[in-house]
Amino acid sequence: MSFFENTRKPVGLGGKIMVAMMNVGHSAVARWGLQFLNAAPDAKVLDCGCGGGANIKRLLKKCPQGIVKGIDYSPVSVEKSQKVNEAAIAEGRCAVLQGSVANMIFADDWFDAVTAFETVYFWPDLPRCFREVYRVLKPGGTLLICNESNGDTDKDKKWTEIIGGMTIYKDAELKTYLEQAGFHDVQIHKKKSWLCITAWKGGRQSDEGQRAPI
Repeated sequence: MSFFENTRKPVGLGGKIMVAMMNVGHSAVARWGLQFLNAAPDAKVLDCGCGGGANIKRLLKKCPQGIVKGIDYSPVSVEKSQKVNEAAIAEGRCAVLQGSVANMIFADDWFDAVTAFETVYFWPDLPRCFREVYRVLKPGGTLLICNESNGDTDKDKKWTEIIGGMTIYKDAELKTYLEQAGFHDVQIHKKKSWLCITAWKGGRQSDEGQRAPI
């Protein structure tokens, strides 16, 4: 396995180096993307594919009375995220779990916002993953997707050749998948090669039939 494969699922020493690099290398695009997320101070937020945990930390700062949870299918990423956010975990404001976005253990209609930084490239069965994100969001909740590569240049192809299982989506493709999953009001933002998309889950929240949150 090449070192760059660790971007998809960090493992071993190379994976530990990669998640540390991600925390630094992705900071600029993450800060840019976060400006498009309107989240209340007490919001409940889920970061899917949380990597090294730097964005969980940013979300905890953005929502100082809120709860931020993270999920990642790499044990190396989960361990790093937990270490980076150990104070918030001790306070009960944060939890980081290992698992797949395609089949999450979280309750229906529980999160005010879901974020995905530099991760949808690797999600298996993207339509199913978007339906699962839609399920865990409250009615009126927002999904924020933030990618460094928007698929508009030939340079993006080199990464999909180097990294197995990586797909770089154009904004129109993501918009179509999101709308098919039930999202509304899909907004697209671009800067340089960066892409940020917000999508809204319509409807009103109902207390009927909700499962207890995990």
